[in-house]
Amino acid sequence: MAREAEMSADKRRDEENSEGLSGRDMSSGRGSGDERGSGGRRDQQGRSVSMGGTSVARSFSQYVSLNVLGMLGVSVYILADTFFIANGVGPEGLAALNYAIVVYTLMHATGLMLGIGAATEFQVRKSCGDTQGANRAFTMAVVVALIASALFLATVQALAPQLAIALGAREDTFDLTVQYLRVLFAFAPLFLLNDVLLPFVRNDGAPQLTMAAMVISSFMNILGDWLFVFGFGWGMFGAALATGFSPAISIGILLAHFVRKRNTFRPVRMAFDARLVGRELTLGFSSFVVEASGGLVLLVLNLIILHFEGTIGVAAYGVVANFSFVATAMFTGIAQGLQPLASNAYARGDAHDVRAVLGMALATALAIAVAVYAAVFAFAEPLALAFNRDNDPTLTQLAAQGMRIYFVGYFFAGANIVAAAYFSAVELPSRGLTISIIRGLPAMLICAFVLAQAFGMIGVWATFPAAEAITACFTATFAVLFLLRLRNGTQKVRF
Repeated sequence: MAREAEMSADKRRDEENSEGLSGRDMSSGRGSGDERGSGGRRDQQGRSVSMGGTSVARSFSQYVSLNVLGMLGVSVYILADTFFIANGVGPEGLAALNYAIVVYTLMHATGLMLGIGAATEFQVRKSCGDTQGANRAFTMAVVVALIASALFLATVQALAPQLAIALGAREDTFDLTVQYLRVLFAFAPLFLLNDVLLPFVRNDGAPQLTMAAMVISSFMNILGDWLFVFGFGWGMFGAALATGFSPAISIGILLAHFVRKRNTFRPVRMAFDARLVGRELTLGFSSFVVEASGGLVLLVLNLIILHFEGTIGVAAYGVVANFSFVATAMFTGIAQGLQPLASNAYARGDAHDVRAVLGMALATALAIAVAVYAAVFAFAEPLALAFNRDNDPTLTQLAAQGMRIYFVGYFFAGANIVAAAYFSAVELPSRGLTISIIRGLPAMLICAFVLAQAFGMIGVWATFPAAEAITACFTATFAVLFLLRLRNGTQKVRF
């Protein structure tokens, strides 16, 4: 009987996919159920009601603020690694970290693709009342995460020296890069499982718990960095070890969701479902491209800067890049926070909420971009000096100059990151993927080579703002077309 029920659920899911769930009228906001009503559910004051019976604005504030804080916590431990390595190992360690992060971003991109893509599938299934489909989405995500982590672990342990050379490590940074890679990737299964669990627990109505997991694990990482790098004098090995322990702490906190029996999803016995995995990867692929393209750009700029300024230039870029991770994390927090809200509104057929989530996300991104650039412009030199153990004036000058030019790009990048995640959340992954590919690959690479050739280091720093500005033109076009179709009633749940 269980097998027959599972087959029946599969049949229903396939029928819904083929029909595109087109029974929802997005122009009027009416779904197929009576409780949705015209324009979605409303409270007594006429405000739109979102997840958990609260207004969409209140839900947005809760989910996004918690995720921004959580992502800040996650990015802080990367910044802490940078600080402790810069002051405990020196500029060679800072450059080695910049090389190693390229490979780490590929692993983290894989985790985000699995976690966010599967969580989107989970939210849609859950909203449609398909509990078995929601459980299957979680199960396949965990299975693929374990397979991928085994591949990452084995590959890096076997090929770390070759990877270090390919990443640009020279004689003075080679051993440090190899050591950091091997230690960090020994924890690959924990990193990927954490990337899957976080969005599922968040989508299961526990954003506070996910924020606590991210912030506490990040704080423990910072404590570990201080103890291992300065206290025990373990250098790069200690920094990598502290970072590797971080996802284990996060997973331990997230398991409280299951221990307290508040979870609405669980792993189930099932055969490997390639079609389901394909859907999850498709829905999360824009997140993969965002993260992985960051690693690719980091690699290309590392090599270009190595040509212009040598190891000290790569160390300066390490300072810029690590502060940029903090900025990007805030916009990623907005993207992750809007995902369950946009998916839920879209599944309910509520056009008002679909528009509202996008508008609030873009406004929040702009506000954060203004605040971030103001802080960086005012404090570029002190920020650079904090990572300059030897008080090298070249490192300080390059890093300060780089931050003031590079961070202009976040006026455009915020909207691009948010829009890419939004389109994936409303089951238009091709839009999100296009935005992510343009900003991460052709725009960045073309701008990097052209501007560096024309303007040297100034051109290198200007690569990011130029590429994001180009991408923003496509983002604006997609958003306007989407909203026009939504208003005119021609936008369906799927194209």
